[in-house]
Amino acid sequence: MHTTQIQWLLDSNEPWTRYRTLKDILDCPENDPDVQASRSEMLTHPKVGGLISEAASWPGYALKRHNDAKHPIYKFSTLADFGVKSSDPGMAPAIKALMDHQSEDGAYQTMVHIPKAFGGPDKDLWTWVLCDTPTLLYTLLEMDLAHHPQVQNAVHHLVGLVDENGWRCVASPDLGKFKGPGRRSDPCPIATLYALKALSLVPEYLNSNETRVGTEILLAHWEKKFDHKLFLFGTGTDFRKIKYPYVWYDILHVVEVLSRYPHAYDDERFLEMVKTITDQADENGRFTAMSMYMAWKGWSFASKKDPSPWLNFLVLRILKRIGYG
Repeated sequence: MHTTQIQWLLDSNEPWTRYRTLKDILDCPENDPDVQASRSEMLTHPKVGGLISEAASWPGYALKRHNDAKHPIYKFSTLADFGVKSSDPGMAPAIKALMDHQSEDGAYQTMVHIPKAFGGPDKDLWTWVLCDTPTLLYTLLEMDLAHHPQVQNAVHHLVGLVDENGWRCVASPDLGKFKGPGRRSDPCPIATLYALKALSLVPEYLNSNETRVGTEILLAHWEKKFDHKLFLFGTGTDFRKIKYPYVWYDILHVVEVLSRYPHAYDDERFLEMVKTITDQADENGRFTAMSMYMAWKGWSFASKKDPSPWLNFLVLRILKRIGYG
C-alpha cells in the first residue's frame, strides 16, 4: 500500500479520515496520541456536530422513500462509519430516541409513510421494513451497544428473517400486504446488503450459513450483470459509480460489506467488483465521487470535481482487508 497515499489521508483536513486511517490502515491503538487527537477533533468538528444534532432529532420526519439521503437514519449510519460511539458527547439523546422505538418482535422502528398504492396505510406510522431496520441495528452495534439486551433481540430477529435465498422484502405485520416491486419469492438485494452489514459486527455470524447465503446472493447478482434485476436493483452503469454515504445499492457499498466476510475474498466475482472500483482511480491513484447525493453537498465525498480523502480511505481499507498492496 503506497505510503504517499496514506500520508495524503493523514494530511487531510478531515479528522474522521485521519482517525480511521490511523486505526484501520495503520493499526494504531486507541490510546495512541495521534489517534486521540484526531478523534477529539472529529467530535468537535462542526460538520460532525451537525450530524449528531440531526440524529438527535429522530425520527425527524416520516420516511417516504428509502434512498432519501437527507433522512436522519443516514446521519446515524454515517456517524457509525466515522467511529462515533454511543458514549460520545451529544449522542445519548439520539441513541435514546432510536432505542425507544422497538417492535415486540425485536426490530428497531422508523416512522414511515407508505401510500396505499404500495400496499401501505397512507399515514405516518412507527414500523419497520427490512430496508431500514438493519441500518439502525448496524448503528447500535458499531456504537458499542452489542451487549445490550434490546440490541441482542434485534440481532436474533434479523437472523430469523433469512430465507433459503437471502433476505426477502419483509416488513412488519402491521403493514399488511406491503412489499417492494418484485416477486415475493425473490431475495431483495438492499435488504440482504443491510442485513449482512449489521451481522458483520456479530462475530458468531461471520462464517454462518445465514451470512454465506446472503453473500452468495450479492455475488450472484453481480454475475448476472446487465440482464438481471431484483426489485428494480441492477448492477449496470449507475451501480458501478463510486458513491457515499452508504444510502443505497451501489458497488462501493456492496464491496465494503462483502470485504467484511473473508470467505468472499477468493471469489472471482468479488475480485471483479474490486477491480471495477480500482479502475476508477486517477493518474495519482486517487478516487473522486462518480455520483453524489446533493443532501451531502459540502463534504468531500459529495464532490465530483476533486479526489475525496474519505472515499480513498474506504477503498484502501477494503484493499487492506483482502490483502492487496
